[in-house]
Amino acid sequence: MKQTDSTTENLLRTLPEPLLGWYRENARDLPWRHTEDPYRIWVSEIMLQQTRVAAVLGYYARFLAVFPTVEALAETDEELLMKLWEGLGYYSRARNLQKAAREITALGGFPDTYDGLLALPGIGDYTASAIAAAAFGRREPAVDGNVLRVMTRLTDCHDDISDPKTKRAVRAALAEVMPEEPADIRIFNQAMMELGATVCGPNTAPRCDDCPVSGLCLGRQRGTAETLPVKKTKKERRVEEKTVLLLKRDGKIALRKRPKTGLLAGLWEFPNVEGTLDETAAGAAVEAMGLSVIDWQSRLTAKHIFTHVEWHMTGYALTVRGDGPAELEWVDAAGLAARSVPSAFARYYEEAKRELEMK
Repeated sequence: MKQTDSTTENLLRTLPEPLLGWYRENARDLPWRHTEDPYRIWVSEIMLQQTRVAAVLGYYARFLAVFPTVEALAETDEELLMKLWEGLGYYSRARNLQKAAREITALGGFPDTYDGLLALPGIGDYTASAIAAAAFGRREPAVDGNVLRVMTRLTDCHDDISDPKTKRAVRAALAEVMPEEPADIRIFNQAMMELGATVCGPNTAPRCDDCPVSGLCLGRQRGTAETLPVKKTKKERRVEEKTVLLLKRDGKIALRKRPKTGLLAGLWEFPNVEGTLDETAAGAAVEAMGLSVIDWQSRLTAKHIFTHVEWHMTGYALTVRGDGPAELEWVDAAGLAARSVPSAFARYYEEAKRELEMK
């Protein structure tokens, strides 16, 4: 973040007082904001990565009801952990939570410094800073997309926010002006993020009339706020075509586990093959599994978008005879409900439940 004159430095020094006053009056009432427990703060920060607050609230409550302590999380069975995370996406987050929980348990408690937190699995710069400040009162700025947007508008910065150098510069600038009092330190990062999430939001014009620091904002003064932040264009997502097979036999549906590494690692899925197959080709794929097709029930299409890839899916529900390969596990309705099937297969999951109810 370029600072070519003293204007930027001076405005940032006056930022904390109006920002924190506004936050104390206007902040959303969220459960993780009522605790200094590093475990609860950590769980919330991991869940909130690339996930909306509204989507996290229910998961957060259910997760802590089952795993009230870091020790409980460390000791749990992975299948239960994945089931509780089902539908939240980015499942490596859950696995890293458990890995880190085991390290924290072995250490005898949470590290209380940025460096100590950063050394844990699944914790990067932002999360380490957020926990260090909110749980331990450390003067560590947490810089996410909301903070980058607020800061580039506030300082009229036209640097590319996807460039790590820009993030480091913003972090350094905020480190200079973070408050000194522990009570203020604990909420400063949250106040910056709250401003970006609710007033100076993404993909919309900033609500300058509602902003507590609009009088300081160079972007507003210079008429550039609505053009900021600057971010280079993302690469287009890769599209993958898949054919999903809902195989029904004797009142049960076939599932299989995905590989232990890669996308949706270790979760349960319905058998599928690459490409968009018509009924003839899909039937041949089923026969290749050592199964015989007795009846075709339905054809369903669906699409799921990941960060870097899109799945375009064609699916068939069909009744079969035979055991098929050893990787298939045949489950009834209770067995299906007990296994973590990712939301990428949501339409097929609902159809599978319907098929099992018709047995």
